[in-house]
Amino acid sequence: MVCAVCHGKAPMLYRSFWLAAALAAGVTASQAPEYAQQYRQRLGGALEELRAVIADFDRDARENGLSRDEALASYDRSDEQFLNARGGSIRETLTRLERLETQSAAFAEQPSLAWPLIVARDPDPRLSEGALRDFRPAVPVTSDGFVYAGAGGLLIAFLLSLLHRISRPLRGKPMFGSRRAAIAHRRR
Repeated sequence: MVCAVCHGKAPMLYRSFWLAAALAAGVTASQAPEYAQQYRQRLGGALEELRAVIADFDRDARENGLSRDEALASYDRSDEQFLNARGGSIRETLTRLERLETQSAAFAEQPSLAWPLIVARDPDPRLSEGALRDFRPAVPVTSDGFVYAGAGGLLIAFLLSLLHRISRPLRGKPMFGSRRAAIAHRRR
């Protein structure tokens, strides 16, 4: 009788666990659009600063009768380690600027629902750290937040259901169908 009581409560316990996990995943996933928005705001500020740095570099090069490439080459030719390192940091800045401009264009071209995916595809470490550090979770009241909440909840519910089904043989149950069906099949 004890086993029947425990067995009767197990499905309810599984369902409660699944519901709690799905809700937690939904709430977590619902934060993705807000995080992407904060990342995008930081992206705009970073682009302004990087463009200013490169504009200053280009202006200094022009004032000395050099193109950008010629100025960078002069850093490479220098015997000074500091100037070599400075040339490398300017190249890194140019590469980062190009990457962030591409990301900014993707934000502009895509609907807000796709913004978390843009961030996830190629996050800038500095922007991600800053956005995460200042991020404050909020209740999603946008359609994007609700879509991500639903998707997160459904995804975790699916994964838990799959895990439950895969673990059935370990618990002495057939992988598909009920135990009664398996017993009935054996009796035939």
